[in-house]
Amino acid sequence: MVDSPGRITLWGIEVFMAAADERSISAAARRLGASPSAVSQQLTNLEGAVGATLLQRNARPIRLTPAGEIMHRRAQVILNEAAQARAELAMSDLSRLTRFRLGMIEDFEADVTPQLLTHMAAELKGCQFLLETGASHYLYDLLESRSLDVIVAAEFGAETDWVEVHPLMREGFVVAAPKGVIKPGGDILRQLKRLPLVQYTQRHYMGRLLTSHLARQNISLPHRFELDSYHAILALVGQGAGWTILTPLALMRARRFAAQIDVMDLPFEPLSRTISLTARKGILQEMPESVAKTLRPILQESIVKPAIAQHPFLESSLKVF
Repeated sequence: MVDSPGRITLWGIEVFMAAADERSISAAARRLGASPSAVSQQLTNLEGAVGATLLQRNARPIRLTPAGEIMHRRAQVILNEAAQARAELAMSDLSRLTRFRLGMIEDFEADVTPQLLTHMAAELKGCQFLLETGASHYLYDLLESRSLDVIVAAEFGAETDWVEVHPLMREGFVVAAPKGVIKPGGDILRQLKRLPLVQYTQRHYMGRLLTSHLARQNISLPHRFELDSYHAILALVGQGAGWTILTPLALMRARRFAAQIDVMDLPFEPLSRTISLTARKGILQEMPESVAKTLRPILQESIVKPAIAQHPFLESSLKVF
């Protein structure tokens, strides 16, 4: 249906916010799943309805005009109210929920995400599910820009007043070394230092967390490889090219290499991370907590139990909340 001139529509406001946040018509179109021409038309319609130019579209990147700054502040409130209205309707009758936008870390894509979506689809029969997988920092950006409703990702440790956080599980980092190379009775760290570290990329939060942890303990480890793929890292370790520090989730995703590696505790100060479900505060009512409650037993059965069965020493550091 074509929007009537002079009318402010919720879709028009969503398009305006996407363009303002992305600073690009084409990027806004990708975020919204629309064409650039459709985005431009919606912006023109909205500007006609309010009687003011909201964006300097000829600029690169595009910029808000003074009128656009005012509209941006008001649009935030409008979208929050609309989201809250949808949530209240959904919570009063879950069959009314028509769309749920979920972000999940890639660690869960094979074992956890399908089970969660299957469970939710059985309860929300008229709902369309939109799934985005990626690194934790990427998912947080999408949540902040309102492109997602809920994300399941590693906590960054930074306190923010616009989110609600529901902890799901804690996992301690471990060492993975080539099979049989490290002798358990000796000095583990000294033995590891004879091999290069196959490092998880510092472009992602987990890599920076590891680097900071080592630096705080004045541990310097030479590395030749810095990769963003668990499979590639553990393949190199299994072939004897070095050793690595990863999480049990990473080991579970790359189980095909289990016979080629030894897994052991960190031979220095322990390090752990928390995986949590995060949503914008006050928007989805009780739904985030409900999804978290659904996830915890899935994590226990699909991740924690198999990991501990394979590596019993993980029992003290791998927990579902």
